[in-house]
Amino acid sequence: MQRDLLVKFAHALSDPTRTEILMHLRSRPGYPSELAESFGVPRQSISNHLAELRTSGLVDVIREGRRSRYELADKRLGPLLDNITGLMLTVGPLAAGKNR
Repeated sequence: MQRDLLVKFAHALSDPTRTEILMHLRSRPGYPSELAESFGVPRQSISNHLAELRTSGLVDVIREGRRSRYELADKRLGPLLDNITGLMLTVGPLAAGKNR
């Protein structure tokens, strides 16, 4: 069970655009068209990534009339992403003094 949850989370982070979406949503909600323009990615691609993030349970969609606003499903995700980044800067291949 725990393994499957971690695999699902890792899969969500495995795509640079999905990771960028999650990092953006740490600070504020986002709309597909604004995310697409901000990242220079086609809107359909953003919509597909948002659907994947929704399926994984990481983002929620809030309907606002004809628009859809996306936000992190849990406020703990923002600090978690920051902690993962900090950890990887300490122990990962880009860490100071690491020769990999």
